[in-house]
Amino acid sequence: MRRCYIVFYDISNQKRWRKVFKIMNGHGEWWQYSVFFCVLKEIDRVRMQGQLEEVMNLKEDQCVIVDLGHNEEEAREAATVLGSSLPQGETGVLVI
Repeated sequence: MRRCYIVFYDISNQKRWRKVFKIMNGHGEWWQYSVFFCVLKEIDRVRMQGQLEEVMNLKEDQCVIVDLGHNEEEAREAATVLGSSLPQGETGVLVI
């Protein structure tokens, strides 16, 4: 079963920040600066965490993974946005 996560991070080194951003871009939807919304199976969350731990300096950097549960619609609605809206998530529907 897939679960929804908000992942945000503070990376003190620009080179490591770019690596973390690239990892996160492969796992989730970029919301702003160092914040991603992810819908992942448990194995994918574990892989993502492992990849992050490989590139981060765990003494200087920080990454927070917040589990929002399995209902993607409710997870998205739980976010209160002030100012410009968040990017719209993919609906899974492809129109050709």
